[in-house]
Formats: sequence, structure tokens, C-alpha cells
Amino acid sequence: TAFALAILFKMRKSGQFSYDYGMGKFETITRVATGAVMLVSLIIIFYFTFQRILVPEPLQHGSALFSIPLMIAISGVDTYLWRKSYRIAQDDPSPILESQWRLRRAKSFADISVLLALVLSFSLSGYAWAAYIDPAASFVIIGFLLLAGYREISSSIPELFDRTLEEELQLVILQELAGSFDRYQEFYGVRSRRSGSNIYIEIFLGFDPEEKMGEIQTFSDMLKRSLELKIPGSVVCIVPTSGQCARHIPP
Repeated sequence: TAFALAILFKMRKSGQFSYDYGMGKFETITRVATGAVMLVSLIIIFYFTFQRILVPEPLQHGSALFSIPLMIAISGVDTYLWRKSYRIAQDDPSPILESQWRLRRAKSFADISVLLALVLSFSLSGYAWAAYIDPAASFVIIGFLLLAGYREISSSIPELFDRTLEEELQLVILQELAGSFDRYQEFYGVRSRRSGSNIYIEIFLGFDPEEKMGEIQTFSDMLKRSLELKIPGSVVCIVPTSGQCARHIPP
């Protein structure tokens, strides 16, 4: 959450023309940092869980009576924030909101696991094996943090290196170009990148030198509108070019 706040303040202070593609990379770094914090938490929890398996500790009834209502309140707050962040992310997707609702979901499941462990340990405190309920619940938390942290990092790293669009989105572009093959002479390639929730797409096309620029612009605007409707969050730019220029287009 601290990482997300720092990025939001940075986005608010930055000038309109300081970052042409927006602050998407900063948001993605926040998502990677969130995943990394989850994995560090996993290591810490695993260490203490292993210690409790080797040296089990009986439940302190006074602490349990204080902790159970506290965990009920914390579980309710984190679950509310998880659902609220999820709803906002569905309406206005961004890497920060994505990381926040996943983080809150991980915390909610961790809170519920701790609450159940406390209730069971308190209810079954007369049995010697009840001391192992807490480590068992910790393994559930470890598994969830491992899954959530890995997903945050693995889905964000490719965006930091400007990975090209997914195959299904590339097919949308190619199908649109195939349907208008008679409106241009050459297709030199597509270059794309993600910046937060936005997708920037550049399509390099060659046209008849005798064709008027007004006709090229009309076709480019039509192609741009059509693709932006089919690919939500996309910003499409049609670049008229020649074979000589196209050879210098990065892959």
C-alpha cells in the first residue's frame, strides 16, 4: 500500500508532458514490489511456522479472548477493501488497483485462516495436538501468498520489457488489416507496448504514392476507430511509411 501511495503521489505531481506514455511503468513496478513483499512475507511466515512445529506452544487463553474479536474486525475490514478495490478495478483497470485487490484478497484469506486457527485452538485446547493447528493454518497462508506473489511478479515482468501483445489481440489486428487489404499496398509490421491499463499500437503501412493524403487519412481514421473499439484501452496510430523507412522499425 505504501508503494501504491508513493506512485500515486508521483503521478499527481508529474507534468502532463513529462511522460508521453503515462505512468504505466511506475504502476507495473508497484505491482512487482507488491508481489515481492508477499514472497518476503512468505519466507518469514515459513520460518516461524517451522519453529512452531519443532517447539509447539500451547494457546494462551487470555490472548485468544482478545485476539478472536480483533481478527473478526480485521477480517471484515480487509474483505470490504478487497471487494471495493475489485469493483473499482473492473470499472477502471490499472496495475495499481490490480495489485491492491489481490493483496487485500491475500490478507482476507490470511485473516480468516488465523481466525479459524484461534477458534479451533481455543475450542480444542484440551488436546495436545491442538498446538499444531496454528502451524497448519500458517501453511495455508504460505500457499496463498506463494500463489498470489508469483502471479503478481510473473504477470508484470513482461510489461516492463515492452513485451508485444497477446496472440489473440494480434489476430484482431491482422483480421482487420486483411479485411482492408485493397486500401494499402504494403504491410511493414506492428509495434505495440503497454503502459498501465493502456495499450499503444503502431501499424506501419505503405500506400500508393499517387494516392491523395486525404484519402489515406480517411482510411487511417476508420482503421483506428475500428481497432480501438475491438481492443479496449488501446490507442492506435497508423503510420504511412516506405520500405526504406520500414527497415529501421525495431522488432
